[in-house]
Amino acid sequence: MSYVLNDPADFADESVVGFVAAHGALVRRVAGGVARARATAPGQVAVVIGGGSGHYPAFAGLVGAGLAHGAAMGNVFASPSAQQIYSVAKAVATEAGVLLSYGNYAGDVLNFDQAEQRLRDEGIPCRTVRVTDDIYSASPAERSKRRGIAGDLAVFRAASWAAEQGMALEEVAAIAARANERTRSIGVAFSGCTLPGASEPLFTVAPGHMAVGMGIHGEPGISVVPLPSAREIAALLVEGLLAELPDGVAADGARAAVILNGLGAVKSEELFVIYATVTEILADAGVTVVEPEVGEYATSFEMAGVSLTLFWLDEELAQAWASPAYTPAYRKGAVESSGVDAAAEIVQEAGLDDEVIPAASQDSVEVGAVALAIVDAIRDMIDRDVDELGRLDAIAGDGDHGIGMQRGARAGAAAARKAVAAAAGAGTVLSRAGDAWADKAGGTSGALWGAALRAAGERLGDEIRPTAQDVASAVEAARAAIQSYGKAAVGDKTMVDALVPFAEGLATRVAAGAALAPAWVAAAADATSAAEATAALLPRLGRARPHMEKSLGTPDPGAISLARAMTVAGQVLADDSSTEKD
Repeated sequence: MSYVLNDPADFADESVVGFVAAHGALVRRVAGGVARARATAPGQVAVVIGGGSGHYPAFAGLVGAGLAHGAAMGNVFASPSAQQIYSVAKAVATEAGVLLSYGNYAGDVLNFDQAEQRLRDEGIPCRTVRVTDDIYSASPAERSKRRGIAGDLAVFRAASWAAEQGMALEEVAAIAARANERTRSIGVAFSGCTLPGASEPLFTVAPGHMAVGMGIHGEPGISVVPLPSAREIAALLVEGLLAELPDGVAADGARAAVILNGLGAVKSEELFVIYATVTEILADAGVTVVEPEVGEYATSFEMAGVSLTLFWLDEELAQAWASPAYTPAYRKGAVESSGVDAAAEIVQEAGLDDEVIPAASQDSVEVGAVALAIVDAIRDMIDRDVDELGRLDAIAGDGDHGIGMQRGARAGAAAARKAVAAAAGAGTVLSRAGDAWADKAGGTSGALWGAALRAAGERLGDEIRPTAQDVASAVEAARAAIQSYGKAAVGDKTMVDALVPFAEGLATRVAAGAALAPAWVAAAADATSAAEATAALLPRLGRARPHMEKSLGTPDPGAISLARAMTVAGQVLADDSSTEKD
């Protein structure tokens, strides 16, 4: 458990503040995360990494000379938002472009992809390399679905070395991709971890047992076995990795960098006991170990566990691995000082303070107030149900759905209130709420709720007093945005299983002549029934996908929260008819 904290909701932000204060000579705070204290050298590709908090030294601890130029920092176990990633990239980018690299998790993919597109739209060259080193998270035939764990370090080192050599963006991306193709990891766990402020562990391992292949958020692996000896653990790890070599690699005569990573509670002396056998087995297989790393590189709070990574080197990757680096958490050799100190930056959260509110009709301003009341009602519902939503998510996910939704809903409501105070129309109120929701919530659900609110706002605009048909059209735009970004379909056990029946039910009733409020309330009932029915489904997308049977009998938390949000929105509409005045 986390023994030291103030408000759990502020844990990640306060940790970043302290981290920068402790390492101010090496890093600076920027909007969305941290960056090197010195500006990126002109003409150098900037390497931007990132992910959820709770895995230190990944990701902030790996920012510095010889490693990343910046890191986007999400909330605990939640991906950074697209806005955060974009902001960090803008803070370090040069005309040479940006390489984005991160572990392959659904929320990270969604948000990093959005940030990449935004950077490209602004004329900043950008490429992405996802880390997929965890061999037990998917089969070799589905390697693109594998998770990224401690192998992040190998890929980040290769990319950053290539950037430091002055290589062009395409070359940097190619070397990073080759490093990923030649990196394999296996993890085992002896116990789970507890999120800050939580009273129960996010996941557990039976006493006296070891989970083989378990991920850093409690994702299941291939088996649970009685706890073996250190020698047996080492043999399991090494033999598992030697059984899946990269194309073109033969163990006998090969060189490999080795990363033996502690996940939080396993300490250095224990790691050294395991490493003694690791190096013995590798030597027997004919593998030459190059500059091994034994310590903590990707953790999960107080999780007891270890992972082993083999990074199979060629001549160029060997140069990258041996190159100097100097960051708060990773230091090797002597680095040459380059660049200039970056200008001091005032970190300001995204908001309305410096944005112009578009002119709006009086009709739309009045409807904007109703939109605010709906977002407020959703916020209040999430505040009430946050613990329950977290418990549902912990059964087959990482347990952060409740607190993520809470952060998003609170930020969305605050942004909507600012917009209403500035006489914004309904479209702007919803769009600003969506942007703030996505930025503060992070993760998959934050990105999707943000996209939905913005899509609905853009459809409504700031001129009309919407009819029931206009509102149904806005809901359909929100549905299309969520499915376009998230790629989920009905039956995948996601929020889409509640959203599609809601959108279709609303459209059908409105087309038949029903007034908005009763049509909405009835459609929300459809969504509630559909959300509850997800208990009978097996997940086919997202972080819950590998859990499969573990989630059977439990409804999807995203579907439940959406259905409840539509229910309280219907209650607001039932009390107000301004959206249907002619």
